Amino acid sequence: MLAHRSAYPHKWATSRRNGGGTDTNIDHRRVPNLMVFFSRKGQALPASLNGADYHPGDVVAWDLGRGITHVGIVVDQKSADGGRYLIVHNIGAGPQMEDVLFNWKIIGHYRYWPSSSLN
Repeated sequence: MLAHRSAYPHKWATSRRNGGGTDTNIDHRRVPNLMVFFSRKGQALPASLNGADYHPGDVVAWDLGRGITHVGIVVDQKSADGGRYLIVHNIGAGPQMEDVLFNWKIIGHYRYWPSSSLN
């Protein structure tokens, strides 16, 4: 984030307090920052309402309303009806594996293949 500061949102007070740098305690967990990272370092895919478009390993971001965002990872287990893969996410009750892909408005869909460089 420091090397590409202009690419990331600058809306949190913690970033301003330390002279425009990053807050290493939280910035890597903020969904808007994750969305920028996955767009830059992975592949941004269309958000669709077709469960077949989402594959294990994909990262999904949602808008929960009132300015709250959320992120989860598609896993290789399917919903009870077999229509879509499940999501692992943590919305306050610890990590959960649930059929929540279409529970909220999807605002980001990404595929990421890590490389040896995260610049």
